[in-house]
Amino acid sequence: MSEELVEGPRPKLVDRPIVLVGAPGSGKSTVGALLAARLGVPFRDVDAVIVERIGKSITEIFIDDGEAAFRALEEQLTAELLPLPGVLSLGGGAVLSATTRAALRDHRVIWLRVGLAQSVKRVGLDTARPLLLGNVRGTLRKLLDERAGLYREVSTQAIDTDNAIPAEIVKMIMNAHAVQH
Repeated sequence: MSEELVEGPRPKLVDRPIVLVGAPGSGKSTVGALLAARLGVPFRDVDAVIVERIGKSITEIFIDDGEAAFRALEEQLTAELLPLPGVLSLGGGAVLSATTRAALRDHRVIWLRVGLAQSVKRVGLDTARPLLLGNVRGTLRKLLDERAGLYREVSTQAIDTDNAIPAEIVKMIMNAHAVQH
């Protein structure tokens, strides 16, 4: 894999972040870290920040405090991190919050689309994802169906990730970003 993903100078990043949304297994964290490195800007992952600040895994938060408490933390931290420049990866369920969806309106939001088969393959039986415990395939199908409209609502660009490796996805984002500016 080539280190230089896009020919020519780096596109200038505006003051607002590039925000990545999508279902579990879409590549938000992997692509976000690569994109931020390519742009030379900070990368922030809302789920990772929650774990760091609370000192518990996402699974522990779900078990100890419940999904509603987790979603409140997610909404609060998303609002805190949105004004910061760089690349921001939101948790798969962040778009369930009407407040978060409204906050995303003035941002560049990229929906990393993933199909059910690829999502299942990438996520596997990852026990760090509390909503996917049990019937992973059935739960992912339900999440993909329920959230697709919300991802579509908030996104300014959608990229299919099923047949692309992370470096190719970064290249697509960079090329679209260069055209926009």
